[in-house]
Amino acid sequence: MNRSIKRPNLVYLFADQLRYQACGFAGDSWAQTPNMDLLASQGVNFTNATSNTPVCSAYRASLFTGKYQSSHGMVINELRLSPDHKCFGHVLTANDYRTAYIGKWHLWANELGNHRAIRNGFVPPGPYRLGFDDYWAGYNFNHNSYDSYYFEETATPIPYNGYEADIQTNLAIDYIRQAAKNSTPFAMFLSWGPPHDPWGLDNTPDEYWKMFEGVDIHPNPNFSSQPDPYSDNWAKITPDYLNGLQNSMRGYYAQTTNIDWNLGRVMDCLEQVGLAENTILVFTSDHGEMFGSQGRRAKNIFYNEACHVPFLLRHSKNTLSEHKTNVNFSTVDIMPTLLSMMDLPIPSTVEGSDVSSFAIQGSGVGPIATFMQGMGATAAWTDGTEWRGVKDNEFTFAVYRKNRQEFLFNNEDDPYQLKNLAENPDYTNKAQLYRTLLGDWMNVQEDGFEACSWYRNQWTKDRNIIRGAKGGCHDLEQLNEIILTHFPNIDCVLP
Repeated sequence: MNRSIKRPNLVYLFADQLRYQACGFAGDSWAQTPNMDLLASQGVNFTNATSNTPVCSAYRASLFTGKYQSSHGMVINELRLSPDHKCFGHVLTANDYRTAYIGKWHLWANELGNHRAIRNGFVPPGPYRLGFDDYWAGYNFNHNSYDSYYFEETATPIPYNGYEADIQTNLAIDYIRQAAKNSTPFAMFLSWGPPHDPWGLDNTPDEYWKMFEGVDIHPNPNFSSQPDPYSDNWAKITPDYLNGLQNSMRGYYAQTTNIDWNLGRVMDCLEQVGLAENTILVFTSDHGEMFGSQGRRAKNIFYNEACHVPFLLRHSKNTLSEHKTNVNFSTVDIMPTLLSMMDLPIPSTVEGSDVSSFAIQGSGVGPIATFMQGMGATAAWTDGTEWRGVKDNEFTFAVYRKNRQEFLFNNEDDPYQLKNLAENPDYTNKAQLYRTLLGDWMNVQEDGFEACSWYRNQWTKDRNIIRGAKGGCHDLEQLNEIILTHFPNIDCVLP
């Protein structure tokens, strides 16, 4: 690479549980997202961006490794990812980028529950931060958006007063202002907690809550009060959930509007310090939210409400403006695409594709489809909800493991996926095409479509990913030393 050319900075901003459909630039009439809409007009809108596994931890593992779930092994939430993958942060650090991570991590704790325990919240400096070595202001996972805390270099919590997204954005702005004084390029990832539930007034800023108070927000046309029989416990809808749905949706849009305001603050900061022209700015989300569509809540499913996410990219020097592309683009493609735009090497272990030409030139050769995996219940070793899917800019095809029930949707003609065409004789050839495509990909990926508990037994020990997944496994003795260094007064979490 030519080091005489000023290499671009990277500011990567991602919300938690924001679906594409809830953004103003996507046509949502309830959304109040002027900064997202502005960014969409200034850069490239990947209109077919898909979360390969629309759940928190799997998304983050794929983002930082460029690998699918069946390779990095993060098959459910609340597992501990091995640090032995060649990760995004490692490439950045090796090429003299300063790296910063702020917000939710969700790749460390190996315990279901007790999210606020220090042993689960604090990610020790070292290999488990995956190359983010310059600045850290994070926590593993919690959704208390008020008066919570984060960690830096020690296990001592740093409390804050105020709303989480505002505080995190303050930290990000401070980092950008300091970085602007240094000629060394930087990469900063900011993982906002909202608009993840809970969505009540006690977890939403009052001024934003009032913007939607009394607003009649309708569920999508595919809403059903009949629970989807394939739901895990996190996705089940209950009478209490349905009774509170209207207020939940108001809180969701209120929190999204706050995220939009904070996005605007970052955009303004980049302009003020003179970095906007040579900074790749990304705004996206890890997955969406069902809100009763198809008889489900939450995420972890192949339906558009869960897997279709916003992905806006601006690099004023090199990308098109006010451009839309429907290239098949998913989580595993993010790392190679951005590394290419930064003129950095893409590790040979990456399984995604570089689609940067679609942002720079508006065309190119993209993936034939996006492949999706649902390998188990959201955070429990529970069998019966596993699925696989393939999606392109026209159709979604998916199949469940337990009874091989198939689904085929024409997303262009039926955006709310109301008509399952899998058994329609007019679509026999189309269904066979995607069935074959998915099967061939699974063979290459060595994806055996196993039950969720199989991965527990074969790939993990005490919720640490130790074997089976390609390209990474724990050295348990080394992990034991790391934990004891930072938690000398508690029992080691490993036997």
